[in-house]
Amino acid sequence: MELSFQEFVNESEQIVLESLNQLGYSSVNELAWLEPPDSTLGDLAFRVAFDLAKSLGKKPGEIASAISERSKDRVASSRYILSLEGHQSGFLNAKINLRNLAKDVLERAAEGSYGKIDLGHGSPVLIEHTSVNPNKALHVGHLRNVAIGDCLNRVFRFSGYDTYVLNYIDDSGLQVADIIVGFNYLGFPKESTGNEKYDHYAGDTVYVTVTKKYETDPTLREKQKFVLKSMESNDSSISKIRLEITDRILKEQLKTCWRFGARYDLFVYESDIIHSNLWSTVFQTLKDKGIAKYETEGKLAGCWIVSTADEVEGEDKVLVRSDGTATYVAKDIPFAALKAGVVSDPFSYSIYVQQPDGSNILRTEINSENKTSPVPWGSESLTLIDTRQARLQRIIQYILSIFSYGINESKYKFVGYAIISLSSRTASALAPAYEKDLEGESGDGKVVTMSGRHGTYVNADDAMDLVKSKALEETRKRNPEINDPTWFDNVAEKVAISALRFGILKQDLDKMIVFDSEESLKLIGETGPYLLYTYARTSSIISKLGSERRSDAMSEYTKLDSLEEMALIKTISKFSICIEKTVKNLAPKWLAHYSYSLCESFNSFYEAHRVLQEPDPEVRESRIRLIRASQNVLRSCLSLLGIEALERV
Repeated sequence: MELSFQEFVNESEQIVLESLNQLGYSSVNELAWLEPPDSTLGDLAFRVAFDLAKSLGKKPGEIASAISERSKDRVASSRYILSLEGHQSGFLNAKINLRNLAKDVLERAAEGSYGKIDLGHGSPVLIEHTSVNPNKALHVGHLRNVAIGDCLNRVFRFSGYDTYVLNYIDDSGLQVADIIVGFNYLGFPKESTGNEKYDHYAGDTVYVTVTKKYETDPTLREKQKFVLKSMESNDSSISKIRLEITDRILKEQLKTCWRFGARYDLFVYESDIIHSNLWSTVFQTLKDKGIAKYETEGKLAGCWIVSTADEVEGEDKVLVRSDGTATYVAKDIPFAALKAGVVSDPFSYSIYVQQPDGSNILRTEINSENKTSPVPWGSESLTLIDTRQARLQRIIQYILSIFSYGINESKYKFVGYAIISLSSRTASALAPAYEKDLEGESGDGKVVTMSGRHGTYVNADDAMDLVKSKALEETRKRNPEINDPTWFDNVAEKVAISALRFGILKQDLDKMIVFDSEESLKLIGETGPYLLYTYARTSSIISKLGSERRSDAMSEYTKLDSLEEMALIKTISKFSICIEKTVKNLAPKWLAHYSYSLCESFNSFYEAHRVLQEPDPEVRESRIRLIRASQNVLRSCLSLLGIEALERV
């Protein structure tokens, strides 16, 4: 591990535990710490004295003072602990030796990569995200899935895990059947008109129209059932249409995801799961273990259902309908079992497409020659999914625990997130044609809730285009001397993606996001463009050095003693703590908040102190290295967030 604030934490904990043991308080094995709101008290605060007060019959302040007194010799020889003092209130406060920390941190952070921690030790992790039905374009809500999944992939890999990104392609479900109904029975042409992206055409025109037609033409439901059954039985004519249409849509979806900065390793096709007999094998096991039960009475008569322990919400989940077709729940179970390693891999693999970064996406196949599996099935897996599907995921976890007698239960994890809604002004700008419908969904016109089935949603491509157009206006205003359309287009694109991604990632996963295109582009406050602006500011300072030779002044950083300088050094040193917190909590918000605090600390420092004009060579060199360290860590933060750093905004 790079030397960081964590070293100070570890050493402080060790000294406190040793002192407790010497005092005869050996029952304490772990210490909780917090950062005092008033930094003059210290950089860490332990409340162990409060925990011991009752059992010892002493006041917390008395216990804290005893621990402090016992630790004096160890603190005196410590490199990072300046003091460890007991406060009369009972807190045990530790202060960091910022000068020693500055030297160790800045020497490393100013020269390159900093903050990497080997949490994973090379262990594999499967991360499934996106998984949008190939019958339509991604809408704004899907971007939350993509952003979270892609960010976790980046952070896990940065932390020493060997990640493998999966995208589940539901090419045989009801929604795919719906667009085939549109093409086969409602006369929609197979080709879109004009320059419309094919996924937009299939979703906005064909799918939305078909779902509305079901309400007025009951016979279409029979056609839907026929198509669904034909897809499962691999009927040649229906399957040919399915393969052609879903492949065209999927490739358009990929363009959207690549534009948003995501990448993948493998596409797992639901049709391959069905035709591999994996589902039939799993289904038989479910019946043999009594997990799947056949209903003979009531409205679910003729269906196979699964009942789960300790579930109080909703009805028993149907696995197989009375007409013999499997539900989406049933189709998810064998894939989950494969990820957990409780069933054998039935697939062959081939290259599907090459990505912009030069890597290949593989795809599953059946009855092909290449049987060598590139996927570490049976590893820990993360599934990114809307919280409205949480009950389904608990059912899957329950089934896997019975399948494997609990052995693989902890391997299959799901990361739930709440929906994205739109501010009324953003919805108006993106979808004026159905603004009234959108406002009707929200009730008060302030927050717009989307509905894919009713066609009241905003496509991700349109949202990115809108934010880009606003970013382009601002970029031109701020750079009137530049006359390069290509430069403006590139900067506006990157700023737009930063606004969308950061706006998503900074939120609590269980909190609904209300996206507003104008708020997200602000260059002040907690936004993606603010991060890019700060990075560009560091680049501008460094570029002004030109070919100037580095100063020969050997800095021990003793003159970096202002509040702003010390605060920035301490913030830089906490990078690895932020990474570990993000991984352990599966929460990108910690990385987003850290990135913002780093920018705030840097801007406070730079606005208070001269750098290039500083006459003292040692101070000047120290501050330049402080800027280089800030730039390097911020570059890493941006990359982990999926935001491309820009030298100028």
